[in-house]
Amino acid sequence: MGLSKENLKGLILALVSSGFIGASFIIKKQGLRRAAAVSGVRAGVGGYYYLLEPLWWVGMITMIVGEVANFVAYAFAPAVLVTPLGALSIIVSAVLADIILKEKLHNLGILGCIMCIAGSVIIVIHAPKEQPITSVLEIMNMATQPAFLAYVGSVIVLVFILVFHFAPRCGHTNVLVFTGICSLMGSLSVMSVKALGTSLKLTFEGKNQLIYPETWFFMLVVAICVIMQMNYLNKALDTFNTAIVSPIYYVMFTTLTILASVIMFKDWDGQSGGTIVSEICGFIVVLSGTIMLHATKDFERNPSFRGSGPSSPSLSTRLYTGHGDMLLKQDEEDVSPSESNMCSGRQ
Repeated sequence: MGLSKENLKGLILALVSSGFIGASFIIKKQGLRRAAAVSGVRAGVGGYYYLLEPLWWVGMITMIVGEVANFVAYAFAPAVLVTPLGALSIIVSAVLADIILKEKLHNLGILGCIMCIAGSVIIVIHAPKEQPITSVLEIMNMATQPAFLAYVGSVIVLVFILVFHFAPRCGHTNVLVFTGICSLMGSLSVMSVKALGTSLKLTFEGKNQLIYPETWFFMLVVAICVIMQMNYLNKALDTFNTAIVSPIYYVMFTTLTILASVIMFKDWDGQSGGTIVSEICGFIVVLSGTIMLHATKDFERNPSFRGSGPSSPSLSTRLYTGHGDMLLKQDEEDVSPSESNMCSGRQ
């Protein structure tokens, strides 16, 4: 199936996003190393000298550019296409880490990279074409259809159960609790990001959507979902081994996002059964490659569901989730109060 003009724009933006985000982790880590060498205090143990390190800021700017590109990609292409491509940033990070940071990429890691690329190609080839949207009111109609309202209601109920019942009891012993909250909220945030991005795109094209309260409603939903995602993803990364959290979160987040998009935007309407099966197979190949890449990063350490101690990993996650967190060793992971995740699906 040939790519439509809109899908091609979204594809290019998603690839640019993955490249910038994947590279940003390597650049920031280099900046952290330089800052630690000068100050003698690592960021992971409370040092903030990296804020004076130009290379770290280059990494931050690179990450912001990548997140903006990812945000815009959702305005052109369906989440079924954009979200899984976030895994490609892992390949960029893994390859650059092997070349620049001398962090060896194992043979299974190379196989994981190949699987991610192969799965992404399958997804791109069979990506659905979206119906053109001319107003944010159309998106609101999609968001208020019974099927999607049922999905939103289910998500809200599950999140409340996880937050108020399971989190206090087993949130610090079961990795699925915090990552489940992040993934559920993430699927709603991506739908809102796509709605907001489409509204802004139409506005820039001369069809002002800012006059509609629906645009501001979607913006509010994005803010709420992003805050919750950052909060609980940080809890998960602070409690459990990053090599465990990242692949589990990526799998859950991407699966739920695609499900939400299929329900709300009806991405699979008009597609043949064979095409849909091909997309699902491509998605499974990407997930398998992602898990394999994360697993090989832990070869030289004793794997554990529990982290050895508190850490402060980066909040940029594309939350997406597979944006290269695993490259930062546990004792060098850092987060600045100024970092935030725009959650454009990878969130």
